[in-house]
Amino acid sequence: MTEENGKQQLLHLVFGGELSSLAGMNFRDLDALDIVGIFPDFKSAEKAWRAKAQETVDNAHMRYFIVHLHRLLDPSAGSSSGPGAGTEQG
Repeated sequence: MTEENGKQQLLHLVFGGELSSLAGMNFRDLDALDIVGIFPDFKSAEKAWRAKAQETVDNAHMRYFIVHLHRLLDPSAGSSSGPGAGTEQG
């Protein structure tokens, strides 16, 4: 997974939705999930995640996550893109 300039792509997915309960991780409506996008690095994914989390700060049930797609695509590559172990919550 490398870009044309030789830099390794570390793909990240940012998505969110309304949880059915604050105590769990089940979404209220899977059809209403907000897929923010796929980003080439953790820094840009985190920027998008923070913006969406800030937009929905008044809804306690709304959560956004960062999924480290590069770890799912190549589990043998290990961790190399910032804090967190799989997802970030906000």
